[in-house]
Amino acid sequence: MTEAPRVTVFRKEHFNAAHRLHNPLWTAEKNKEIFGLCNNPNYHGHNYEIIIQVTGTIDPETGYVIDTKFLSDLAQTEVCKKFDHKNLNLDVPEFADLNPSAENIVIVIYNKLRAKLPTTLDLKIRLYETERNFVEFPAN
Repeated sequence: MTEAPRVTVFRKEHFNAAHRLHNPLWTAEKNKEIFGLCNNPNYHGHNYEIIIQVTGTIDPETGYVIDTKFLSDLAQTEVCKKFDHKNLNLDVPEFADLNPSAENIVIVIYNKLRAKLPTTLDLKIRLYETERNFVEFPAN
């Protein structure tokens, strides 16, 4: 018996948000040394792009791995509407005690979406903080 082919579906979404990278256990000098301009006390912003990657087998009834409209709606509800035009440090509860680095943001996004998807689907998130700086979770 041959295994059903697995296909990966991608969905790109976007949000704008401000943040400050800061460790309250460190001195102001050490925060500035480690985080540089990203430690600006008045925050700074990014135009984030997220690429949601879902892998699974094709449903023979729909021809889909996942309905991209469902995936878009899920991303809007769980991520974009909660993060867009927000100060991640102040407005997003997940970052109240978590430094909103790109690495931590991608894990928060992954956990939000993973909880809403069937376990039969594999999920990977790529987050672009800038055109040149991006992170991916889970890592390979």
